[in-house]
Amino acid sequence: MFAPYTVLLLGAAISLWFNRGRAFIVLLSLLIAFVGYHVTKDGSGDFAARAVFTALALFVPFNILLSLLITERGVSYFRNYRWLLLLITQILFAAWVAGAGKSALSGTAWHAMLEHWLIRPAPVPFLGRVLIAAAFAVAVVKAWEQHSPLDIGLAGALVAFFIACQWHSTPRVFAAFMAAAGAILLVAVLQESHRMAFRDELTGLPGRRALEERLVALGPVYAIAMVDVDHFKKFNDAHGHDVGDQVLKLVGVRLAALNGGAKAFRYGGEEFAVLFADQTGTEALAHMETLRQNIESYRMAIRTDDRRGDFRPGNDRRSTATPKNPRPGSDVRAFRKADQVLSVTVSIGVAERTEYLNSPSKVIRAADEALYRAKEMGRNRVSQ
Repeated sequence: MFAPYTVLLLGAAISLWFNRGRAFIVLLSLLIAFVGYHVTKDGSGDFAARAVFTALALFVPFNILLSLLITERGVSYFRNYRWLLLLITQILFAAWVAGAGKSALSGTAWHAMLEHWLIRPAPVPFLGRVLIAAAFAVAVVKAWEQHSPLDIGLAGALVAFFIACQWHSTPRVFAAFMAAAGAILLVAVLQESHRMAFRDELTGLPGRRALEERLVALGPVYAIAMVDVDHFKKFNDAHGHDVGDQVLKLVGVRLAALNGGAKAFRYGGEEFAVLFADQTGTEALAHMETLRQNIESYRMAIRTDDRRGDFRPGNDRRSTATPKNPRPGSDVRAFRKADQVLSVTVSIGVAERTEYLNSPSKVIRAADEALYRAKEMGRNRVSQ
């Protein structure tokens, strides 16, 4: 019986530490539910145990569903006290129903009400099954769209919670699956925090911290390329930060598709690093030249407001935006104005490990110097 307390308390504490508001609310809800189950199961009367189980079977999936529908804002944010008030209200309501007939404030009407088909345990109330199914569906959709470990963990925790409720008459089984739900969420919080620390949210590439971890495991032969988007500030100034983000995403997609064993990283700002383990500078140079040409030849169509939701590849979008054979008198410039086409270029510096450049930091510094030479020579080129 102590395993669920340990896991759920630890999970709530780590969620609080990492400022994961959704996970904290769910783990706290599971913890409160298990406390209520444990207390009433140990001799508070059959009706009290049924009332508390019904409450937890309804309130826990309701809280999970509500947390999934609300934007993640962390644990501490404006008006966060509303969650605390909701949990306190649920606890007081469950206690009131569980004490039916024991005081003037709690009448016996709840005895008959708990027999209603919507909330009668059988073994899980019908309304509880609906809420669990709805929360599970939302979690799966979010996990599919965002590939978030936390959303995947919430879906898994809901399955474990449902199984626990199915076996609520067997305390050991109930406790085991409640502990499993907490463990799934705990692992999901750790994975989510790791992803946020090591992966860039905008481009989807690993971040600088991930690069630093890879650098310490390199062998005697490797090359590093530094990539910088040309005139990036002008893109932001002329077209806004949304377009700047599109430019970075474009470069990130091209970098992620590099061949030759290359591993790309978001280094910072508009700068990227590409690691070629077991490759020479000459081999890396050829791959980076191909990358430069691919980015230069790509024409990026800026989405207008009425096409923000269109996420088809750029070439497909352009095929529908500009007709191949416009009718006489039609103004093709109108299409160009609605979907402006931009060309992006990058400057690249490449360096390899040598007897003099005998550490990753020195190779990166040399690649940076090569990058600056490429910019001084007119940009849109690769330098070594």
